[in-house]
Amino acid sequence: MQRRFTLFLVLLLVSLPTQAGLRNTLTNHPSPYLSMHGKDPVNWQTWGSAAFNAARKENKLIYVSSGYFSCHWCHVMQRESYQNTEIARLINTHFIPVKVDRELNPALDAYLINFLENTQGYSGWPLNVFITPHGHPLVGLVYQPPSEFKTLLTKLNTLWQEDAAQLSKEANNAAAELDLQNSRPPSHVASKHDIKTYQQTLLSQTWQLADEIQGGFGEQNKFPMVPQLQALLAIYEQDKDTRLGNFLRLSLDQMSSQGMYDQLGGGFYRYVVDPGWQIPHFEKMLYDNALLATLYFDAARVFKNPKYRDTALHTIDFILRYMSHKDGAFIASLSAIDSNNVEGGYYLWQADELKKHLNKDEYQLIRLHWGMSGNPSLDDGYHAVQHTSLLETSTLMDISADQAIALYHSAEEKLLKARSQRTLPRDIKRLAAWNALTLSALIEAISETKDEKYIHAANSVHHYLTQELWDGKNLFRAHSDNKPLGNAGLEDYSLVTKALIDWNRYSKDETSLQLALHLNHQAWERFYDDGWQRSDETFLQYGNRSYLISDDVLPSPSAMVIQNSLFLAHYFDDKALLAKTGQAVRLSHEILFNEPFWYVGYIRPAMSLAIK
Repeated sequence: MQRRFTLFLVLLLVSLPTQAGLRNTLTNHPSPYLSMHGKDPVNWQTWGSAAFNAARKENKLIYVSSGYFSCHWCHVMQRESYQNTEIARLINTHFIPVKVDRELNPALDAYLINFLENTQGYSGWPLNVFITPHGHPLVGLVYQPPSEFKTLLTKLNTLWQEDAAQLSKEANNAAAELDLQNSRPPSHVASKHDIKTYQQTLLSQTWQLADEIQGGFGEQNKFPMVPQLQALLAIYEQDKDTRLGNFLRLSLDQMSSQGMYDQLGGGFYRYVVDPGWQIPHFEKMLYDNALLATLYFDAARVFKNPKYRDTALHTIDFILRYMSHKDGAFIASLSAIDSNNVEGGYYLWQADELKKHLNKDEYQLIRLHWGMSGNPSLDDGYHAVQHTSLLETSTLMDISADQAIALYHSAEEKLLKARSQRTLPRDIKRLAAWNALTLSALIEAISETKDEKYIHAANSVHHYLTQELWDGKNLFRAHSDNKPLGNAGLEDYSLVTKALIDWNRYSKDETSLQLALHLNHQAWERFYDDGWQRSDETFLQYGNRSYLISDDVLPSPSAMVIQNSLFLAHYFDDKALLAKTGQAVRLSHEILFNEPFWYVGYIRPAMSLAIK
């Protein structure tokens, strides 16, 4: 669907009526993202029934702005628009403003992202959607400069005042049309031949999207796309296709050696904005690093390449060093914006800084190894990428490989010390799903090394998940400042269950499997009713249920519940769970037959239940 809402037909400016009696409710909110908006002149409300009650009472559109702490453009729009008193007055007077931390409301955010993609053909953050008082999205946008945003607010209010009934009808129809896209697919028991078809179609779609010259997917922005890479790695392990193996190795090498990886401190950035993997968006997310560590462990095993194992372990070490919290869990993210409000400023270097901290030989080696010559690639300095290997650098400098390694380590130590004097804001929420992914990655690290530091970290995060976020009846989404923060959704239940299954594999702790079984049953009871809901809390009238949820930056939560269920059903000989799981798997045939690239999480369950 590519509907376009005719929101800009009227150019009439209207006078501003008396401002509503709301106030900004976000001051000292336990979410760092929401709290940073607590001093905005916008009268921000939290998502919930109170905002809808106010919208209905005053017949106003709800303006929902969803973002996250480490998002660059979220900070820009706050600075330019939400701290602008004139724009704030427009918002406060004509709309009910609601601020959403997408990491606390992933179900709502996913629905609004889907709405924006279907109506505008793009999406991103900050994600801004105007919603009718009856819960139907009307129009959405991402970042806009303040002049354009101000014009939109004025025009949209004019249209709403002139014909709210027509706009409400149009929004209702659009939401219903979106909902029809989730109509029930036919049930089908897959055969071994079907599985082969799924895999062949997946490969066909892969080659349509793959960049076989520079690695990864797409022609501009490049994201890790871990679920897809893991599925393709499994196919390569089975078939040893040369073309696929070359593409996977190229992608893995590019992600770890170029601009998406912090060559100095470790850890992956969110994504890059160029096809050659040079310029990242500098936020670092816990989920990306946990997923990528697991991917590189898998790649090391499949390709028998210790370099990938080293990348995985270095990524885990980064998580332990920079994302640990005193309660034993791991924080959500490190901001792209440093304390001086410079994107990437924490990671960038000027030539005179390098010369100040390094001796002549160290400087020459770093300049060659990281490609720091000529004009910096970014306005605020050089960003480190592996321009030449240390072996190639030693040849260029006419020194031994051992000397080059020693110089690199001495330079690394000095630059890390210098960088430690800089300040990088942190989002200290400890999210259930993301910590579960980290526990699974830590268990991989333990199996590889038996290192005590990984064992200690795994025990700590396991305690956090099972003792702090689980109260015996409910799972909480997060903790921040020692307070439970939000109810868990399907994403949390599915990934915590998976982490507990992994924990049992390491610890042989039977109580973890009992809890995994209990959480798994709750996932079915709370989020499945002939279709999946991401959350059991919503105020929207449509979009609450999907028969299949796609793999995105995180693995599909519905596919993960199914994978967990297959393991638990066999382990506990639970025939009822196995039957229910089989029914859900059979709904995936049509989408796997036509569009497996975005639903790769369903292939493995389909394989498990396929008939000969």
